[in-house]
Amino acid sequence: MTENWSAVSKAINRRLAELGLKQRELVERSHVSQAIVREIQNHTVERRRSARTLEALSLALDWHPRHLEAVLYGRKPLEPGQTGDEALDAIATRLGAIEDRLFELTERLDTMSANLAALLKAADRRDAR
Repeated sequence: MTENWSAVSKAINRRLAELGLKQRELVERSHVSQAIVREIQNHTVERRRSARTLEALSLALDWHPRHLEAVLYGRKPLEPGQTGDEALDAIATRLGAIEDRLFELTERLDTMSANLAALLKAADRRDAR
């Protein structure tokens, strides 16, 4: 498989601009040495890097852990949370939608509960007079 470190460099630089981050912040977030980040970002030294380095940089840039590896080998990067298994990703997407809906329903129930408590309190005051 052909490695495209230039594409990795471009992806990192684009993402840093999108996120408004500086190289120093990427170093801090990824815990990858500044020398290595500089080499990859500026595409000055082309050599094999560990999968952990690419993963740390991907995560620091709020990407899927294997995003930069996919870019390096010319594959379509996955979105955070995706597994690459279409069936599992579809299930995860549906579960996420269910969780969102449950959260909305919980908020509605909390509001209804608070309104009911206020009504009962007002009725108790009326009865006490």
